[in-house]
Amino acid sequence: MSGFRAAPADQVPWADVAAVFDRGAPSHCWCQRFKLNWYGLHDGPDEARRELLHDQTLEGPTGLVGYVGDEVAGFVAVEPRAAYHRMTAQRLDLKRRGEDRADPGVWAVTCFVVRVGHRGTRLCYDLLGAAVTHARSAGARALEGYPMITQPGEDVSWGETHVGTRRMFTTHGFDEVGHPTKRRVVMRMDF
Repeated sequence: MSGFRAAPADQVPWADVAAVFDRGAPSHCWCQRFKLNWYGLHDGPDEARRELLHDQTLEGPTGLVGYVGDEVAGFVAVEPRAAYHRMTAQRLDLKRRGEDRADPGVWAVTCFVVRVGHRGTRLCYDLLGAAVTHARSAGARALEGYPMITQPGEDVSWGETHVGTRRMFTTHGFDEVGHPTKRRVVMRMDF
């Protein structure tokens, strides 16, 4: 996308990060779905999850903020896979792959948030490309994603594909390494 750039969330004003999550489902989750247990995610005020993301961002980049020109357009969650405590070995298909979930060299892309006005522009593809560059430059050995399988012509709600689509990942050169459920795959890029 012309005029696109991305920056680590810990290097931009918190107001820019918060702007991405200002309405809809993102304003409830604040990229905590794979970090908190069910009760932590669904009980308590949205403000508590907002504060968690704020605190996590102060500790280091929890993701990248995407801009189109000077406008905040989206966010991609990308950091070491070990940060995502709710990602079970079964969900990641780790037993079959013989991997340790806590391996610090493996990073994960878990969520894409695109603001209204930028949806349908393929911004997620740009965010994923930025995540690849960021993970590689931060010393990751590999980067994984856990997208949904979508079919042409299939009506899929935006919320269901917040993890991305298989097509996005294959476009960027990821390989399918697992298929833990009927509609979810594990995509991986080794550096």
